[in-house]
Amino acid sequence: MNRNFLIFLLVLVAGFNGNNQLQAQSTNDTVGGYKFTNIKIVPHTPVKDQNQSGTCWSYAGISFVEAEVLRQSGPELDLAEMWPVRYAYEQRAEGYVRLHGSFNFGPGGEPHQVMETLADRGLVPEDAYNGLTYGEDKHVHGEMDHVLQTFVKAISDNENRKLTPVWMTAYNGILDAYLGDKPNNFSWEGKSYTPVSFAQQIIKLDPSQYVEITSYQSKPYYKNFFLMIPDNWDYEMYYNVKLEDLTNIIDLAINQGYTVAWAADVSDPGFNHKKGLALVPEKDWNDITRASRDSVFDVAGIQRTVTPQMRQQAYDNYSATDDHSMHIIGMAKDQDGNTWYKVKNSWDTDSNDFGGYLWVSQPYIRLNTLAIYVHRDVVPQGLN
Repeated sequence: MNRNFLIFLLVLVAGFNGNNQLQAQSTNDTVGGYKFTNIKIVPHTPVKDQNQSGTCWSYAGISFVEAEVLRQSGPELDLAEMWPVRYAYEQRAEGYVRLHGSFNFGPGGEPHQVMETLADRGLVPEDAYNGLTYGEDKHVHGEMDHVLQTFVKAISDNENRKLTPVWMTAYNGILDAYLGDKPNNFSWEGKSYTPVSFAQQIIKLDPSQYVEITSYQSKPYYKNFFLMIPDNWDYEMYYNVKLEDLTNIIDLAINQGYTVAWAADVSDPGFNHKKGLALVPEKDWNDITRASRDSVFDVAGIQRTVTPQMRQQAYDNYSATDDHSMHIIGMAKDQDGNTWYKVKNSWDTDSNDFGGYLWVSQPYIRLNTLAIYVHRDVVPQGLN
């Protein structure tokens, strides 16, 4: 049977079952000029706020893990985003120094790095490691990022002509000052845990069962390749599928009760978090006057058909870059029957009129997705 036809059948069956199960839960949302009927909203945890920190990848990844725990009938957790961030800063410092400064050092990352933290050193609740030791109520990382960057550059410049054995100890001292000492043990619901035992006994996820997927025609389809984006600093391999399979996998995931971590470009003019929409108008943005751009969101219109060639060009010419990570938690149809995805952002609940969520059109997903992160079970046999 043709692979794409098989996927279409699977999506159709999953969507039919999902609609039956959620008929009573379906609600209408009006956003700008669009009226949405929810197809399925997967259980997930509340919107949080990364505030002034470049840690969206951890917020998206942690939100994804929390939803996976709920999917497996586990408890509703509030996990610490700064725990994977701490681990990432340590790893990146080592990479920067070992490669003599020829390495991307900064706060950015990808959602898969949360699962790698889970595998290597476990995870902890927010109460055990909130990362707020410097007098702020919310994360403000500008000073810390600058100090860490200056430190690793000084170590890499190597004025002594050789590394001392204590440079990482000194570096961790900075992280301790800003994010707090790493807890060896903590209490959760009256029991004592280590980060690893908490992951094993409470979270209960197998990190090997998750895969990062993308779609670029410049690489062989249905094979792994190294996606060259700055935030993929740990050199993770991504699985390359055809563009129609990328969106079909998202549809399969949502319809079967899974969520999707989403790395995407948000510099595109079609991304408007304030208005709660991300879309690709039929006309090129250069052909729409600035005075008329708001009308694209206020009046429902036809969107462009995004091809693999357009997607590849957007990656090649830097118009689609790895700007932001979020969490896809549902699907909806607009008044014309077009598919949209409900996305949980990490810019707090008061960042727009929709509690920090937004609706993203399928054309926007096709054009501006850098990668998705999903459970292997939603990838149809023959694709994985």
